[in-house]
Amino acid sequence: MRIVGLMSGTSYDGVDVAAAEFTRDGEILRLRPLGHRGLDYPDDLRAEIGALLPPAATTIEAVCRLDNRLGEVFAEAAAVGVELAGGRVDAVVSPGQTVFHWVEAGRVRGTLQLGAPARVAARVGVPVLHDLRSADVAAGGQGAPLVPAFDALLLDPAAPGPGGGAPRAALNLGGIANLTVVAPDAPVLGYDVGPANALLDAAARRLLDRPCDLDGARAAAGRVHPGLLALLLAEPYYAAPPPKSTGKELFHGGYLDGKLAALGEPVAADDVLATLTELTARTVAAECDRFGVTEVVAAGGGVRNPTLYARLAALGQGRWRLRTTDELGVPAQAKEAYAFALLGWLSWHGLPGAIPSVTGASRAAVLGSWTPSGPAYAAVPPAPPRRLVVTA
Repeated sequence: MRIVGLMSGTSYDGVDVAAAEFTRDGEILRLRPLGHRGLDYPDDLRAEIGALLPPAATTIEAVCRLDNRLGEVFAEAAAVGVELAGGRVDAVVSPGQTVFHWVEAGRVRGTLQLGAPARVAARVGVPVLHDLRSADVAAGGQGAPLVPAFDALLLDPAAPGPGGGAPRAALNLGGIANLTVVAPDAPVLGYDVGPANALLDAAARRLLDRPCDLDGARAAAGRVHPGLLALLLAEPYYAAPPPKSTGKELFHGGYLDGKLAALGEPVAADDVLATLTELTARTVAAECDRFGVTEVVAAGGGVRNPTLYARLAALGQGRWRLRTTDELGVPAQAKEAYAFALLGWLSWHGLPGAIPSVTGASRAAVLGSWTPSGPAYAAVPPAPPRRLVVTA
């Protein structure tokens, strides 16, 4: 099968597109990357998304407009994926843009992603898998993270070679830092550690009037503020046991404003960025140390931040090795898009894509809903039936 995976994370800066070919070989599923690309959201679309996200108030009209506009963007991204695949694909996975993750007392009650999948299906003419999180939520799970299904196969602890037989971790540094831990004879663990780029980008927008701190340059020029770091590390979320998930409904610009106000003293912009970088590095390193991993394989936009990446490597020195998924053949900038393509392959074959030990669900759920398009969908013949016969 050839499947296009799309992914837009909590940084809401654009869409990652990856085209993959999957071939089953006994117990082994082979993934052949066919190409990937990143498509930036226009500035006005980013502003439209930001205006709708918590803690902002919104309207049903605004949600409807954004849903359909995102659908058009994802449709264009899917068309790019079809080109990367050489013009033929069997399915597209379009999980949409998460705009709300409803969490009460540590339990996820619901989740909402926008992206009008019917527009995607109409553009590319193949079935589109969407709404991937709701089935896990309905089974009592967090609905996130979902990438551990990919990580568990990629970092199989029983596989021969370097790293096999020892606990290893997969780290994604997007808006939120997600960690997957795989170890021999143990359930897979995976959860959201805390903010990665979410607070860094919020600080850059507020303090620098820029979308981000490019290459972590301003953070590198600053100094960690001990008082601010202590306030940030006191966040109860970090002490909560997994399974757990979070997003910008907690870690947003207003959250940072509140911490700075509680500190009661001015902090230079560079020092705020340095402190937020240290926050991400320390919270991730603490979780890696907790599970005694020997290797951390990183991906996501955060690996392009040399200041953050270097700090993580320094914290792990002597205990765990830090490297990127590029060394395993998976482009670090497109790992999640390839992971969602895999989830599409699993759902197409009726196989679960969520791991209960990760999400806390009562059962392993087959993920997503299919929007049909074209004759290939579920092997339905292209000609519609002419009549219905009811049998006993």
